[in-house]
Amino acid sequence: MHKNNIKDLLDREVLKRNTTFELSKTKPDPLMVARKYKNEYISLICALFAYGNATQIVKFLSSLDYSLLKEDDCKIRESLNKKYYRFQNSEDVIQFFITMSKIYRKYSLEKIFAMGYHKKDNVIDGIRELINLLYDANDYRSKGYEFLIGKTPGKNIKSTYKRWNMYLRWMVREDNLDMGIWGEVNKKDLLIPLDTHTFNISRKLGLIKRKTYDFKAVLELTERLRKFDKNDPIKYDFAIYRLGQEKIV
Repeated sequence: MHKNNIKDLLDREVLKRNTTFELSKTKPDPLMVARKYKNEYISLICALFAYGNATQIVKFLSSLDYSLLKEDDCKIRESLNKKYYRFQNSEDVIQFFITMSKIYRKYSLEKIFAMGYHKKDNVIDGIRELINLLYDANDYRSKGYEFLIGKTPGKNIKSTYKRWNMYLRWMVREDNLDMGIWGEVNKKDLLIPLDTHTFNISRKLGLIKRKTYDFKAVLELTERLRKFDKNDPIKYDFAIYRLGQEKIV
């Protein structure tokens, strides 16, 4: 498909998808739960658990009591002792909420993110600050817990940080889907929340040439989308996702 035709297609899809009707029982998305609260902490919980089947994600997120962020460890353990989700057993879920409750009253996630981000206007530096904050707040470790939070970005980044970049899209962009809660981050600096689904559709559309699903693919696709809109490249994320999900492409 020609470059101009791809841009026209994506621009049409962005306009078409920019409605809350895209977030419903028939079109489940973790953002529909996050939008109920419009809270940076609850949104992060929704984003980090957003892997797997969309219907199951929404079902799990809808079952959580987010008021536990204000409770003590005993109350959290009592309330979540039977909660689990895919790679996270009940102890992982409990400990994650304990972690979040420890920092809930103390920190603005936006301020912590900004400490890293503003050094070079690099969102990965901001993500590093947030991941470090979560790990520093709680000594608990397990495979499920560390999968949920992710690895602290090092020099040679391989992970796409899909869920973290999706969280940033929700926080920074503002339209009928994304919430625009944060004001300190420029949406032009955001990176595409790349999962294998979006990766495959982007290759099919000719947006990227890279054959490996990794951080370099994130950078390649983001740069391509910046040619379509240098000030808001990630506005195309939801449209690309839906094009593949609904088998339009």
